[in-house]
Order: sequence, then C-alpha cells, then structure tokens
Amino acid sequence: MRRRHPLPTRWLMTDERLGEALPAVVAQLPRGSGVVFRHYATPAGERRRLFEQVRRIARARALVLLVAGPAFPGANGVHGRTARNATGLATRPVHSMRERIAAEQAGVDAIFVSPVFATRSHPGAPALGRVRFQGLIRGARVPGLIA
Repeated sequence: MRRRHPLPTRWLMTDERLGEALPAVVAQLPRGSGVVFRHYATPAGERRRLFEQVRRIARARALVLLVAGPAFPGANGVHGRTARNATGLATRPVHSMRERIAAEQAGVDAIFVSPVFATRSHPGAPALGRVRFQGLIRGARVPGLIA
C-alpha cells in the first residue's frame, strides 16, 4: 500500500443529483475529508469543467479528491473497479466478499462497502445492514468504509 495522503474518515460521493449545489456542498466539508467525483452521465466537457471547480475547492480546503470513470490530472487518486494508481490513492466499491477479495488482490488502499443502508444511488438494491457490513470487512487487509 503506497498511500500519499491520509485516508479520510468522511467522504462525499458525488453524482448528478447534487446539481448546482455541488461546489457549495464540497466547500462545506470538514478539512481533511474526501470526495469521490463520479458524475458518469455528465457530458465530457461539462464533467471536466465541474471537476476543475471541485478540484480548486478541494485543494483550498485540504480535501482528498478521487475521480471515478475517466481520470483527470489533479486528482489525489482513483476510484473504481479497475482502480490501481501508483501515484495516489486507489479505492474500489465492494458489494460482496468476492469483490472485497478482488480489491485486496488488486492492491487498493481502501474499499467502499455499499449499500450498507438503503440509498438512492442503488434503488431497489437490498441493503447489507450493519451485521453483513461487519462480516465483509472483518479480516480485510485494507480499510473498509461505508458508502
């Protein structure tokens, strides 16, 4: 594990539902928090512009910024199923023990276990709950975070 940034304990997972409020939400995060910039459905040019806006705020507030999907320079790392970035943090989403093992074998720095509770980002998906979350992270070789 080659971590270049301390692993935050608070994270914001962004997506299009935040709309125009995204910069204000990012600016209100406590210093040292993390942001996973997703915005998969945003057109490329707009996505780049929005990422740059978030990056400036993250830098000014000492936030750790990861990018999911097509990468941009200026992020502190990457998030996703193929994540492994030698120059920064790499995280993956995990929904099962099989995915946790694959993430550990890939050498990621942390896993985001989801959905632990009902969420709008996984409509209709059964929530893991606290007991299954604990089972997924027990014995993990990397930190497990709730997503």
